[in-house]
Amino acid sequence: MDSHTYPKGTANSVNRYRNRATYDAPTIHALVNSTPVLHVSFVPDLTTPVPAILPMIGKMGLYPPNASLDNDAESCYLHGYVSSRLMKLATTSHSPDGDPGLPVCVAATKVDGLVLSLTPNSHSYNYRSAVLFGVATLVEDVDEKLWAMELITNAVVPERWKNTRVPPDGAEMQSTRILKVRVTGASGKVREGGPNDERKDMKREEVLDSVWTGVVPRWEVLGKPVASSYNRVEKVPEYLGTFVQEENERREMEAKDAAVKVAPQRKSKKTEED
Repeated sequence: MDSHTYPKGTANSVNRYRNRATYDAPTIHALVNSTPVLHVSFVPDLTTPVPAILPMIGKMGLYPPNASLDNDAESCYLHGYVSSRLMKLATTSHSPDGDPGLPVCVAATKVDGLVLSLTPNSHSYNYRSAVLFGVATLVEDVDEKLWAMELITNAVVPERWKNTRVPPDGAEMQSTRILKVRVTGASGKVREGGPNDERKDMKREEVLDSVWTGVVPRWEVLGKPVASSYNRVEKVPEYLGTFVQEENERREMEAKDAAVKVAPQRKSKKTEED
């Protein structure tokens, strides 16, 4: 995984709650890779007054796999359908610097807990979020396309690609498109720990005695695999059962760990936004 830090720029600099910001590439990439649905925004054309936002499946990756991270940064690969508007725009658009490709923004968010404070105004989430800014181009090279399809498939369930009917046939290759987002900037934000109330409320004994405060850890749970109506494999494959168990354990641990971390002391509104 890339070990660099994204430089701050106009697009990716975090202004509010700067103490929660991160520009560390491994942290940001890990969040993108663990988020099942990414939200990709773009401007369809100059006549459209609002941007479009699409839910997509994607994963960070470096191609070729043996490339040196000293010279190349990971890109975000996105899976889509041949006739989608986004795929068509990526082949005809240009970035502000004139290079081929469609400027896009990719967002990922995980909620780890419900933070309950003394007053509604101080309620919050424990969360991890990341935003990538970059230029999307269509992957035309067949080898890279197949590699990216395997990468994205295994991002859903590890080892799934080799445990299916592969490689894709001609019709499947024609109908599937892969976008490669060259990341030009990125940032993340992380909120951990318990509630952080205003000093005025912390001095009110009657409030402290009557309002429960704390964190409700929150995580997504993968259920027991349910066989299809035409499934002929008697037992759930080991790779799948292991993934479900280990993934549930990891998610629970992350949410509970975030709940007990020490939250930064509350600052004035001006200081938080500066």
